[in-house]
Amino acid sequence: MTQKIVPVIMAGGKGTRLWPLSRATAPKQFIQFVGDKTLFQETLERVSDPELYEAPIVVTNEEFRFLVAEQARELAIPLAAVLLEPVARNTAAAVAAAATLAGELFGKGTIIQMLASDHEILADKSYFDCIRIARDAAADGNLVTFGINPTEPATGYGYIEIGDALKNGAHKVKRFVEKPALEKAEQMLADGGFYWNSGIFMFPVTELIAELQEYAPDVLKAASKAVSKASRDLDFTRLDADHFAKSPDISIDYAIMEKTSKAAVVPSPFKWSDMGSWDSVWKSGARDDNGNVAAANTTVVNTRNSLVMTRGVHLAVQGMEDVAVIASEDAVYVGPLKDSQNVGQLVKMLASSSTTAKFTETHPTSYRPWGGYTSIFNGDRFQVKRIFVTPGKKLSLQKHHHRSEHWIVVKGTAEVTVGENVRMLRENESVYIPLGEVHRLANPGKILLELIEVQTGSYLGEDDIIRIVDEFGRT
Repeated sequence: MTQKIVPVIMAGGKGTRLWPLSRATAPKQFIQFVGDKTLFQETLERVSDPELYEAPIVVTNEEFRFLVAEQARELAIPLAAVLLEPVARNTAAAVAAAATLAGELFGKGTIIQMLASDHEILADKSYFDCIRIARDAAADGNLVTFGINPTEPATGYGYIEIGDALKNGAHKVKRFVEKPALEKAEQMLADGGFYWNSGIFMFPVTELIAELQEYAPDVLKAASKAVSKASRDLDFTRLDADHFAKSPDISIDYAIMEKTSKAAVVPSPFKWSDMGSWDSVWKSGARDDNGNVAAANTTVVNTRNSLVMTRGVHLAVQGMEDVAVIASEDAVYVGPLKDSQNVGQLVKMLASSSTTAKFTETHPTSYRPWGGYTSIFNGDRFQVKRIFVTPGKKLSLQKHHHRSEHWIVVKGTAEVTVGENVRMLRENESVYIPLGEVHRLANPGKILLELIEVQTGSYLGEDDIIRIVDEFGRT
């Protein structure tokens, strides 16, 4: 019987280069860009074949844990574990912890595939051919990476030079090359034998642990101790904070791959993008006759080779060329596509100012384990929100010191607790929650519950929530 692969999905990154749609609390892996699924969900689907894969291990953090759980639930894809990193320590510590756990759950002879949750990949026959080649090479004791056929002399990627051929289509790695200057990248493409470093890996757990012990023992010690001292919280596994924090902050490339003699590479012809800039989103999208990638709710006139995307508002673009125009509910970005790699610098500038930092951190739409809310309007001593609750979910039993609330149901059925009274509200019905009164909202129905909430009071911050009972373990 052919050995199955244990996927390890990295989903903890806080991307800034796809601002304003991607924010620190809602990064790009959890956002729908063009299709009807997020990048994280597309990643889950690529590892959902039960004949090829075991259930995945997802590595994320406290802030994203309910996004991970909910987006997996929407696809009905079971997860073997959700590992919560207490602090960010780069990919070496994350892989070491996941490999240790995978060995405990599936056996020491396990093969893991490490993959990012924010890549765009065409999972066609050539892709799965490469996966099987990498699996077989890993079964032979190699630490395998995937080298993408370069289509241009890109300077935003690292490169891999392939060496001698191994069996079944894999090669030894001759050397890794840092992100090159344009002239060097052009020369490497002319010489041939160089591939983009995809950041996707296939590791045999036993050999990976041995190489970590050899080249990055401090990483392995911290990660393995963090796993052994981990605690369970609902469906999540919390790595021990004290031990995990002792790991060096280093990537798996620097820690292992550039040092080991067991590095191998599979030349990979499948379509791949790290979705690291608006330019890469444009390149991966379906373009019209004028070269534009335009999302729904847009009007594009006399415009060529541009990316036009919006969330919430209708966006009209006229007479532009080679630009990215991106609108969220509360911010708009306009810039040349060729400069979109520099959006991260713009975000740092915004984050450094107290008046604009909020645009980099939070989105008007925030997600919670029970659903979420969108901030519609804020004024002096009042604000209006759209609240949505997933079927079968309920908010915490809570109260507020500084605000009262009015709820109006616009879709679905709400079960509302106010003090000792429990009642059902249907569409167009409303309820008033006095200041200081204990209350709760639940969705007992089969469809999404949506309501409008009007808050009034002297302080309307999210930290004015006193949770009395919470099924998600929040305080």
